[in-house]
Amino acid sequence: MTMANVGRPTRPEAAANPDDHRSLTGGRGLLQDEPLLFELGGWDKTGVDLPEPEHDASDLGDLVRSRKIGLAGLSEPEAMRHYVRLSQKNHAIDLALYPLGSCTMKHNPRLNEKAARLPGFADLHPLQPQSTTQGALELMDRLAHWLKTLTGMPAVALSPKAGAHGELCGLLCIKAAHEAAGQGHRRTVLVPTSAHGTNPATAAFVGYSVTEIAQTADGRVDLADLESKLSDQIAAIMVTNPNTCGLFERDIIEISRLTHAAGAYFYCDGANFNAIVGRVKPGDLGVDAMHINLHKTFSTPHGGGGPGAGPVVLSEALAAFVPAPWVVHGKDGLHLVEEAIEEASAAFGRMCAFHGQMGMFVRAYAYMRSHGSDGLRQVAEDAVLNANYIKARLSELMSPAFPEGPCMHEALFDDAWLDGTGVTTLDFAKAMIDEGFHPMTMYFPLVVHGAMLIEPTETESKAELDRFCDALLALARAAKGNDAERFKGAPYLAPMRRLDETLAARKPKLTWRPEHGTVAPAPLAAE
Repeated sequence: MTMANVGRPTRPEAAANPDDHRSLTGGRGLLQDEPLLFELGGWDKTGVDLPEPEHDASDLGDLVRSRKIGLAGLSEPEAMRHYVRLSQKNHAIDLALYPLGSCTMKHNPRLNEKAARLPGFADLHPLQPQSTTQGALELMDRLAHWLKTLTGMPAVALSPKAGAHGELCGLLCIKAAHEAAGQGHRRTVLVPTSAHGTNPATAAFVGYSVTEIAQTADGRVDLADLESKLSDQIAAIMVTNPNTCGLFERDIIEISRLTHAAGAYFYCDGANFNAIVGRVKPGDLGVDAMHINLHKTFSTPHGGGGPGAGPVVLSEALAAFVPAPWVVHGKDGLHLVEEAIEEASAAFGRMCAFHGQMGMFVRAYAYMRSHGSDGLRQVAEDAVLNANYIKARLSELMSPAFPEGPCMHEALFDDAWLDGTGVTTLDFAKAMIDEGFHPMTMYFPLVVHGAMLIEPTETESKAELDRFCDALLALARAAKGNDAERFKGAPYLAPMRRLDETLAARKPKLTWRPEHGTVAPAPLAAE
């Protein structure tokens, strides 16, 4: 697959006379200018008092440290303040709307967090006797039941730890199924041009070649192009539904029929399941495998807030290939089947050493139970309503990529409305930071020039949506009013100014090195 040129600039442009008042210390208001941990100094001190060792380190042999540890010696208040100050430089869902499209950055309910911290969940060890983990195993069993019920699929693998890990699991199941049927010659996966980048990457990682499927003018899979590329060499098709243009694939049943008629499997990227949860069962659409991002649809934290989780649901055709471990009911209670038994299973093995992300399982199950089936249906309805509200409001000055009809969970705009302003999508996004908002997803999907993809989720109130839209409309008026200087140097008010993305990509600094005037830790003196 080739990278589309979508008009993204990668170098910051200097702005003339930026209104950038600088403090004398580098701080901004009550936000401190915090150096890196390595730059804090204090190499020769320690933040704690320890007694002198009673014995020397001779019994450690060559494990004795030859250099100092290379970390600043901080007291507890200094260490705490260092990390809190760094945290203040980041955006968070607890600060404001997080409009990243195709990311579903919804509120993480504190009820979920409380449940995940309960004794018996928070202090589990993966190697402790299963007789002592019956409650955790029952929760995993119930979570699996909910996921199978919501998707209409008969089997689920809970262990994948992220969306892309789930994609890998699904494609390995598909590969195992083809090889078991003597169809190992199928070595190509079809992927729409609007797909998430992980789709072709995962297919290539498994060993498949990737062929693109064209998109129609209204943002859906081109059925004629799909049909022309289906053959006995195709292993699977990977389709996101709703897709990354924020649109439901209205021909999804026909896509499934054509794929199955060609002997291939239908993998659905479930990243956007939040738009249809409780309303549509992917199993009813002919899907054979789909990962579910618990950190999207079911509100478990993203990124720094905790590990992801990407369980994979499988159709009857692939259920025999689900990887271990499995929770099963026995005469002595629940237990995990850790290894596939060859005579009884065609499973390809396992995805990871243990059983998945227990904390995420607890949070997702708490979310499901607190909402109920009717509440989950309302989640989808409100998410779609919020996205369409944003589309309607911003269409006053911004150009929707697909103006005809409603969108699903996210509103997609192109950069046609910026023509003649001298402002790019990147400039506009950087200016949003100065207004207190994290930028939307930029330049994705690649099929839309200068794309701006906004997903509000269902957890934002109308007041917050209006505050967000008011800010973007004010910026849009400024851009159209020949106020390009406001944008070219933005952000002016953020802790860090705009990055030279070209230089960062070509000459990245991935390891800290002492600069002139910085004292690095010296080797330990010989005794």
